[in-house]
Amino acid sequence: MELTRKTIAKVIVAAFLLNLVVMGAGAWFAYQEAPPIPEEVVGPDGETIATAETVQDGKAAFQQYGLMNHGSILGNGAYYGEDYTAGTLELKTEHMREYYAQEEYGAGYDSLDSAERAAVDQTVRDDLDSAHDGSDVVRYSAAEAYAHERVRQTYVERYHEGDHDRGVPVGMIDSTEEAEDFADFALWTAWFSHTDRPNSDNSFTNEWPYSPGAGNDATGAAMTWSVIAMVLLVGAAGAAILLYKSVKLPEPSAAGISVPEPGDVSVFPSQRAALRFIPIAAGLFLAQVLLGGLLAHFYIERAGFFGIEEVFGIHILQILPFSIAKTWHIDLGILWIASTWLGAGLFLPPLLTGHEPKHQSRYVNVLLAALVTVVVGGMGGIWLGANGYFDGQLWWLLGNEGLEYLEVGKVWQGGLLVGFILWAILAIRGLKPLLDREPVYGLAHMILYAGGSITLLFVAGFMFTPTTNMAVTEFWRWWVVHMWVEGAFEFFIVAIIGLTLVSMNLLTRRSAEKAVMLQALLVMGTGVIGVSHHYWWIGMPDYWVPIGSVFSTLELLPLIFILYEAIGQYRAMTETGGFPYKLPFMFIVASGVWNFVGAGVLGFFINLPLINYYEHGTYLTVGHAHAAMFGAFGFLALGMVAYMLQLSIDPERWDGSWLRASFWLWNVGLALMVFVSVLPVGFLQLEVAFTESYAAARSLAFYERPLVQTLFWARMPGDSLLILGTVVYFADLIRKRFVLRSSAEDPTIDDMAVAEGIIDDD
Repeated sequence: MELTRKTIAKVIVAAFLLNLVVMGAGAWFAYQEAPPIPEEVVGPDGETIATAETVQDGKAAFQQYGLMNHGSILGNGAYYGEDYTAGTLELKTEHMREYYAQEEYGAGYDSLDSAERAAVDQTVRDDLDSAHDGSDVVRYSAAEAYAHERVRQTYVERYHEGDHDRGVPVGMIDSTEEAEDFADFALWTAWFSHTDRPNSDNSFTNEWPYSPGAGNDATGAAMTWSVIAMVLLVGAAGAAILLYKSVKLPEPSAAGISVPEPGDVSVFPSQRAALRFIPIAAGLFLAQVLLGGLLAHFYIERAGFFGIEEVFGIHILQILPFSIAKTWHIDLGILWIASTWLGAGLFLPPLLTGHEPKHQSRYVNVLLAALVTVVVGGMGGIWLGANGYFDGQLWWLLGNEGLEYLEVGKVWQGGLLVGFILWAILAIRGLKPLLDREPVYGLAHMILYAGGSITLLFVAGFMFTPTTNMAVTEFWRWWVVHMWVEGAFEFFIVAIIGLTLVSMNLLTRRSAEKAVMLQALLVMGTGVIGVSHHYWWIGMPDYWVPIGSVFSTLELLPLIFILYEAIGQYRAMTETGGFPYKLPFMFIVASGVWNFVGAGVLGFFINLPLINYYEHGTYLTVGHAHAAMFGAFGFLALGMVAYMLQLSIDPERWDGSWLRASFWLWNVGLALMVFVSVLPVGFLQLEVAFTESYAAARSLAFYERPLVQTLFWARMPGDSLLILGTVVYFADLIRKRFVLRSSAEDPTIDDMAVAEGIIDDD
């Protein structure tokens, strides 16, 4: 069977429309089905305990002070602190037990015998196991009112007064009132986690988190759809093999073709300008890995760093708390990868077109300057906002919006959006000769669609404010985070790899277009609706469980194909000893392998509903995230750097030894970090969640276990290799800046060894 490009294009359009309908309907239902914020929470005597205003103010404090990058809410956020939803539910349950023990038996809960404790436990579960009646007022029992006040006191002590044993700096939340409001917000999420949705036997969070004391346990749907997902995986794997055997797609081949040598390709002014993205991105990369090392150490020394506070009198926790370091670590990771891709997207077009638009290099420099401005402003704003230097609404406009992966203020996010749009305009200018000659499903168009989808999905980050219901906020936030990673970024990967293969003459443009379109279809057909596995426990209805289970399983298919393509590229690379671009290909192949391991294998495992119910927000997710983000997207970005540099340096002066050393340091370091430290901690957490409760798996007591501490120390070799590899890489870029070739002053198509053949390949 041989599919035409036009046929695949039609199916892609149909898949896009299906995604639009499903996710558009999901957005409408998100507003309708979100857990209500009660106008009032009242006690048994009618006294007001909390209001909608205090809950909303608590959400604002949660975001402003970066608490999502200290702990997590509804399982989403950082894993250093406790999950506020699960931890608060656990505290609420404990205080209610104490209340009933004193009321019924006149003694503390721990002093009761087993029968008396069992009776108290059942009373607490009965008290919490209620259904929402749809009214605007929540009525507490006396025990709940007592527990609410005690939780407030705990939150003031921890997050305002500070708790260095937990890694919380003094004054993390600026005032007592804001800390109490934050407690009201966390207690609201705990309330809808144990309160049944109207006309349902399950809570608003589908009985998450697992909390035997509160009566929360996994639903039957989680078990059923986990089994279905495993069966579907077997069937999908068979279908994938059949599809690849049935559809005729040419594989890359270096035999019998003319691969352009680096010295045969001129460097245009815009390409020289695009190279300036590389050292900027490398600096962000180096800062990110250094912060990563600090974050890993914070799990061992919660309030110090190898004793420097005793030697120098500097308390690092007060200057750079975990929440801000984690925020910078995440954002820098996104920014250095995105910056590298932006540079690559502007470097490659002249290779394919031999075209240099007028003033293109000047506009590329403008884009780079805008990027630097946004990075400096955004990173500085995070620290200023979290430390209370912005009044009124400025904290989330210029400072720290405080949502994981979308931390920077809205103004800086707007700057990034403008940058994406400017990049698209420059890419259109550079690719214009191809765009004018090829159909709308051509390779150049695919690059623009991939970049455009990154821009379009980023707009979802502007659909909420600090006053938006947390469940709705999470609905939109995952549009950006998941659809970038599982949709737009994967699309960009296959498009940029196809473009690179064409620029090396390993594939014809027509063949690359067909391969990219087929894989883009699989990515779009699974990765977009696959976002729904993030909706299982955040307050969305349970119909997302079957939808998320099916599409999360199918997300593995395009990753299998990307791995298959990587293997094919490796074979092409080794067919002949004279192939000049082996080093860039090493990174591209590594990207495919890590994409399959991190996003595919680990992603599938933790996204089985029954596993995810207990695992959600544990170190297993950390392993998945690092292997997928750096392993897949980071290595691709670094591979593009290697390719760009090799083309931009005279062959006799090219030295790839340092870059090759960094490649192996990164791969070995990442493998050690993930498989020796991170995943073992995650499996221990999973066991505690199974046998005790989710809150116990996220508790400080768990992290302080001797075995867990040993595994944290075991992360040091892997982290050290990652840092060393990045230092070598950064140093290599500095020395390579002095051997770059001069750009062609008046470039034409004859200056590009591959451009003429590509333009003529209709």
